[in-house]
Amino acid sequence: MWVARRVLSSLVKRSQYAGQSGLFCRPQYGSFPELRYLQCTCCWRSRVPVASFETLNANLSSSNESCKDDGSRTLDTCYTPEQRDAILQLLNTATSGELAGIKLLRGRKSLNIVEYRTKNGPFKTLESVVNVPLLKHKSAVIVFNSILNPTVKKERKVRIQLAKFIRPEVDKSWLEDASSIVSLICGTNKIAWAHVDRGMSVLDWQQVDCPNFLRGTYMASAYLHDVSSVVALLPSADFYIIEKSSISVQNTALFPIMAHMRAVEAMLFALLEPKNSLPESNIPPRVLNMMRTAVGRHFGLMVGESRTSGAQAVRQLMTESVTQKLPRINFPQDLLVKYRNSFQMGSRRGGEELCDALLQAIAFYELLSDCS
Repeated sequence: MWVARRVLSSLVKRSQYAGQSGLFCRPQYGSFPELRYLQCTCCWRSRVPVASFETLNANLSSSNESCKDDGSRTLDTCYTPEQRDAILQLLNTATSGELAGIKLLRGRKSLNIVEYRTKNGPFKTLESVVNVPLLKHKSAVIVFNSILNPTVKKERKVRIQLAKFIRPEVDKSWLEDASSIVSLICGTNKIAWAHVDRGMSVLDWQQVDCPNFLRGTYMASAYLHDVSSVVALLPSADFYIIEKSSISVQNTALFPIMAHMRAVEAMLFALLEPKNSLPESNIPPRVLNMMRTAVGRHFGLMVGESRTSGAQAVRQLMTESVTQKLPRINFPQDLLVKYRNSFQMGSRRGGEELCDALLQAIAFYELLSDCS
């Protein structure tokens, strides 16, 4: 029964408002013709008074009266005397470099302001600013508002994740506590390393030929002999960082190279990682992988998916070590003399592994300080 009464009541209410179409309905009897009512279409009972469209349009238009582009108001009348004085003082005293930091005044506009006030004297009114070439009424308003309300731009520092360049994942605090690292690069016939401390000083930097690499049938005993000889020469460090190559498994043409890299990498991990009696002890891994592509991107050596030579970057680092007071990395004098001609253009000394070992060590410390 209550459903029937509800339906009949709804029909009666609809008949009462049959002459009122739409959601916005005027009241039949009222002393405020400017008000409109929002009618509920479900029960036809609730009505919410809202302002008419004429009132809303008037309010919106009144908020945009200041500083119209049609010239009905001058620029000086848009601001208070204190604001005008602040704007004119900056425009009359700031250099072109200081003006370039204001919105819309970069480039030629800042120079035009300096040239205009030098030729015609300081600005006395805001309206005279539009006489400057490339500055019109609308852009002048934006400039004035930017002077009164400067926006401080915060330098955005790119943060990267540690897992993007270091494998396996380790706690960042372990790496930050390291006093030195040894960066290792495995080539096709040699292994190079760079021993760098936290103060960005090169302690050791050399390479050793491995004659059994990629020879014959890839004898495991021959590989182990060469790798063990290199490990015996490595200096002691907190971490050993081995380059992780970016050769795709799907590239069948380079499968022998990939198999060679993986074999040498596995032997280095096995020989350098300490034998812990308690595997569950809270001891960080001593040997880590660093992604080759991450180092290439850090030094701008990537062209597409390929990495170019880092010899030029190493030559620049060696030059800065001598010419700059605070170089990016410090070289001892004997290493500078030893390798000063090893990375020249067209050199056949085969120093790519040496370059990569040094760049990987530098990228490790710099990326570690930037990572989140």
